[in-house]
Amino acid sequence: MSTTEAKPLRIGEVADLLGTTPRTIRYYEEIGLLPGATDREQGKHRCYTDADVDRVREIMRLRDLLGLSLEEVSALLEAEDARAQLRREIQQTEDPAEIKRILEQALGHIANQLELVRRRRRELEQLETELVSKRRAVHKRLSELEE
Repeated sequence: MSTTEAKPLRIGEVADLLGTTPRTIRYYEEIGLLPGATDREQGKHRCYTDADVDRVREIMRLRDLLGLSLEEVSALLEAEDARAQLRREIQQTEDPAEIKRILEQALGHIANQLELVRRRRRELEQLETELVSKRRAVHKRLSELEE
């Protein structure tokens, strides 16, 4: 879906569109999750492109869906950016050795992303196990009281 092709958006419009605050978007810029904060003069308004809106949406999705810290989100996004660069490189060569090198690099980035997601999944599974155990203990206690 093309959000800003016709007219670039200002920060408040992006925040409203994505259900967040301008402060959150500025913070993502300040910590480097959203590139471009340094591309404009101090005090000048920034116009946000489709790519910027998609990037903020992805940051929020990773943060909310996986419960990742912003540092972890940054690591995932860096790997994704590196993979995008590798995709551009692979389109510019027909050399099998170079293609192999690029694909091996891509596998490394994917492995890093998978490890982060799997670690989060293990943490969630541990929490689930703890909650199931607590629920079992409460049911047991309730059944003892009913006897």
